[in-house]
Amino acid sequence: MRFRHVLMAVLTAFVWGLNFVVIKVGLDSFPPLLFSALRFTCAAIPAVFFIDRKQIPWRVILQVGLVLGVVKYSLLFAGIKAGMPAGLSSLAVQAQVLFTLILSAVFLKDAPSRVQKAGIVIALSGIALIGYTRAGSVSLTGFALVLGAAVAWAFANILIKRAGGFDAFRLMVWMSLIPPLPLLGLSLLLEEGQVAAVSRMGLGGLGAVLYTGIIATVVAFGIWGHLLRSYSANLVAPFALLVPVFGMAFSALLLHEEQSGAGVAAAALVLLGLATVVLGPRVINMVAPENRPMGAAKVS
Repeated sequence: MRFRHVLMAVLTAFVWGLNFVVIKVGLDSFPPLLFSALRFTCAAIPAVFFIDRKQIPWRVILQVGLVLGVVKYSLLFAGIKAGMPAGLSSLAVQAQVLFTLILSAVFLKDAPSRVQKAGIVIALSGIALIGYTRAGSVSLTGFALVLGAAVAWAFANILIKRAGGFDAFRLMVWMSLIPPLPLLGLSLLLEEGQVAAVSRMGLGGLGAVLYTGIIATVVAFGIWGHLLRSYSANLVAPFALLVPVFGMAFSALLLHEEQSGAGVAAAALVLLGLATVVLGPRVINMVAPENRPMGAAKVS
């Protein structure tokens, strides 16, 4: 990768890591479902008037919009509102990598390799350790909701993979049209104080909506989509491992979230597991290509 593209990949991870702190700030101003609705409204409009849909089927837009936009972000925002720390959320939601592998094996008959299975075990042990060591200090409800968001993200990944290779940036912009109305309806049913929250919105709330909607969604996915079009996904995807690193660092720095020794060890296990899943097969193919059968393709 060119150096400027490496910087762009790191910048995207930086933006997405900081996004978890911004979500925490936004939830101080809005109920979670309303905040999510505002975020996607801001992401979709006016972007859809300038970004061509490019033949992405409405069926795919609707499915991804409901699963990723409504379910995943509702659970994520509700989990953080329920007491899940922002930094820990940035790490736990990356379990979507593990759940995607498992769902791929079930629905797409795409079984993970042995090294990926080892990575799944390592990462899941780290998640279990987080749940055990933080049981007294972290809302288990919040933890469960964030893990539920990771499962929803994994299902969205399967839907996208089944539908074919569409431009991730265009899909993200157009699918952002779907969540606002369902989220507003759910907010009216399950939340209260929406009018007061919007009318009393300060700079913090406005900034959170603009950052999560424009910077973390439109701009960051635009950069990420450009990188995926320019390079192999195997080269770009590992930079996503920096997201929880930035998320936990910003949470400690800006929100003063404490990190215990056991918590750091658990986080290290999760990151090690994720790195094994994402990078392990590629490393094996590079250092021991003779172990592959004649004519076999590289593991991706």
